[in-house]
Amino acid sequence: MTTEVQPLHIASLPKAELHMHFESSLRPATASYWATRYGLPLPQEGPFQGLSDFVVAYEGARDLVRSLGDVRRAASELVRDAAAQGVVWSEVHLIPPTYAGRLGPEEGIVEAVLSGFADGSSQAAAEGARPSAAGLIIGINRGLGLEAAERSLALAMRYAGEGVVGLGLAGDEARFSASPFADVFRRGREAGLSALPHGGEGAGAESVRTCVEDLGATRICHGVRAVEDPTVVALLRERGVSLDVCPHSNVSLRVSPSLEQHQLIGLLEAKVKVTLNSDGPLFSGATVNEEYEAAHMKMGIRPDGLARIARTSIEVSACPSPLRQEALRGVEEWLEKQSAFADSDCVTAD
Repeated sequence: MTTEVQPLHIASLPKAELHMHFESSLRPATASYWATRYGLPLPQEGPFQGLSDFVVAYEGARDLVRSLGDVRRAASELVRDAAAQGVVWSEVHLIPPTYAGRLGPEEGIVEAVLSGFADGSSQAAAEGARPSAAGLIIGINRGLGLEAAERSLALAMRYAGEGVVGLGLAGDEARFSASPFADVFRRGREAGLSALPHGGEGAGAESVRTCVEDLGATRICHGVRAVEDPTVVALLRERGVSLDVCPHSNVSLRVSPSLEQHQLIGLLEAKVKVTLNSDGPLFSGATVNEEYEAAHMKMGIRPDGLARIARTSIEVSACPSPLRQEALRGVEEWLEKQSAFADSDCVTAD
């Protein structure tokens, strides 16, 4: 007889959230308020028919951000919401050149985000929440070409170590290979920026390989289609590359057929490092805690497996010490509190 899977108190599990996008992490209430205030439509929610539908929705969310004050508010709310979910450290993707100058100089956007992060952290502490902070990943849009990529690199290098933790790459990977950006990422790594590109979402396993071999990626956003090629899975495992996985987003964009059939299971069984993340809750409708809950309830991952994923999220992040050490102790304390769970059909992450 199979033991019924029981819900867990995921909010008390310390974790880092490493794959989330600034505009698609807006609070729904804030997005609705801005849409009314500015006379703009609310962006479409998922599921989406494909990447083109999602891009339209994402651009709609970005259009709602009309001032640097809006930027600061959204960044502050992001950290406060993260703290309420037990997230001790967030890493947030933003591509300043996509604002095309309408909020002023790109440096101003970055500084508004970082200021908002600090404000949100202070407010969360005042509200008695678990300590929470955030770092920014400056992104490159594959479709904007090398000139825009150089601007993103210069911006990231300017704020490296001052709130910016990595260099990202997003956009239509099926149309635009990561390879042309190899030198940009090389210089970013030399400046101390982690290489954190998207791959293995809109294109297959070869896209993941390119991110690792050409860009020097230490983490890959999504990466789930690596399971289509055992040699790419082996590459990830051998190099210790972690995948920042977002199951609800993958289902919403039809990268995965369902949560129950998600590629996360195969990745765990192959001993690939993974983390769980929301990507964009405004569109997928799921917070990071709901990602953990789905991994447990729909994929059968036991508490020890969830703890391993949370531990990995902290270890592979830029989370500063002593926050990192406190969070890692908290993961072990959370696991100790969980009752024995011996369902042989469940998957662990060990």
